Amino acid sequence: MYCLSKEDMYRINPIFDNWNETMIWSCLQGYMGTAWTDDVKNPKSAQIIVGDFCFFDGIPSLDLVKNIPDYYRAPCILMVPGSDEWGTLIEQEYKDNYHKFMRYAFKKESRIFNTERLQSYIKKLSVEYKIQRVDEKIFNNVKREQWSKDLCSQFSSYNEYKKIGLGFVITHNSDIVCGASSYTVYNEGIEIEIDTKEEYRRKGLALACASKLILECLKKNIYPSWDSANKESAALAKKLGYNFESEYSTYEITNFRQDH
Repeated sequence: MYCLSKEDMYRINPIFDNWNETMIWSCLQGYMGTAWTDDVKNPKSAQIIVGDFCFFDGIPSLDLVKNIPDYYRAPCILMVPGSDEWGTLIEQEYKDNYHKFMRYAFKKESRIFNTERLQSYIKKLSVEYKIQRVDEKIFNNVKREQWSKDLCSQFSSYNEYKKIGLGFVITHNSDIVCGASSYTVYNEGIEIEIDTKEEYRRKGLALACASKLILECLKKNIYPSWDSANKESAALAKKLGYNFESEYSTYEITNFRQDH
């Protein structure tokens, strides 16, 4: 098993050819994440870890399924198998420590957004709320809070975020209560992360904040990619103009350090 350098990342491109997944592209294009393979010069199996996500494809490999690197410190990891055979290996290896669920992928279509409708969602926001672009102060604040940290968690510094990231938050009495930001980035766009403080949910904040981010992406000619972990997020995506593509199996792995 070998960890790939950025220079060798192209070698596993064919293995992930059939994926329409921006987080994979983010790694293959050298922005974020780490990749492993069974053989650098003639790879047949590959693993990509970006943020909390871990993708597998090629010939199923138990060594790669077992590979959760020491630097990975989050309490859980989301494994996405490239085939049923990879899924079987995950289930066998992590037995009592996995929860299998479905995520929802949406089509990446560039001319589907109704800008007037998106602007109307922003205008409906109550006057007590304010939308602000993520600046250095906001960047540092969202990373401190458990509920909001994933808005900027994949960026090591504000300078990196300012250079390639993009996001907005909604404040209430100067407190950040909702955010829409780039979870990851790739050549043509961003993968959107949406988070709302629990007591402020179901008030239209996520809809308004996401609308603002999507409009800004369209201005910059970059694509605002959306992927949902649950039906609520999927319903929000449809309201914003996205069209459903497919659902796919994901394994949430916990307690992976105690037995491995």
